[in-house]
Amino acid sequence: MELLAWTLAGFLAAGCAALLWMWRQERENTRELQQQLARDTAAEAELAAAGERARIAREMHDVVAHTLSVVVAQADGGRFVARTDPEAAQRTLDTIAEVGRTALTEMRALLGVLRDSDGDAAMGPQPSLEDIPALVGAMRQGGMNVSFVTTGTPRPLPIGAGLTLYRVAQEALTNVLKHAGPAPKTYVQLTWDADTVILTVSDDGRGAAAHGDGSGTGIKGMTERVSLFGGTLNAGPRAGGGFVVKARLTLGSQSS
Repeated sequence: MELLAWTLAGFLAAGCAALLWMWRQERENTRELQQQLARDTAAEAELAAAGERARIAREMHDVVAHTLSVVVAQADGGRFVARTDPEAAQRTLDTIAEVGRTALTEMRALLGVLRDSDGDAAMGPQPSLEDIPALVGAMRQGGMNVSFVTTGTPRPLPIGAGLTLYRVAQEALTNVLKHAGPAPKTYVQLTWDADTVILTVSDDGRGAAAHGDGSGTGIKGMTERVSLFGGTLNAGPRAGGGFVVKARLTLGSQSS
């Protein structure tokens, strides 16, 4: 009987020791998982911050490139008309001033985000699809012969997708200034189908390829932007002369 009691006590002690080891092992595993989760979360945050900074850098480049292109084109035109048409020269200066003020506003918003070490700064309102008519109007006021038309039924787009189409329109119009030659006719069209939205920017100018400088601008930059939202971009010489840029996004597959 006494031997049985000792045997049972030994089993109980062994069982308690096993349970204690298992509890400690589980606690250690939980601590390691928590530490790994914290490391993964920190890594994801770093990647997100890097991605956001890359996006902001691209936005800053777009703002500067577009603004300088417009200013240079306007200044060249204003220089030639200053002596013969002072009113036209004044309109040119007004356009340069307005474009400069708009660029400063966008740059300050972007730099405000970069300066905020906690990442809590509120991003200023970014351009969207609804701002394309205003962009076209500004280019028209600057002397570009450009028209804008929308076909189909417009629908809401996520902020990122709308910003992407705006930047494609902005880049394409800037390239018309750079490459299409004197006084081309330019056409901007938004086409809404059942499951797609298509932005087309075309001109009847020289047809010179709108190219970048190797740093992610021009057609390459536009293509990258559109592909982020599962879309496609085609750009090239237009039949009969000129150049065309066409960006297509599929509706319903976007996420905000």
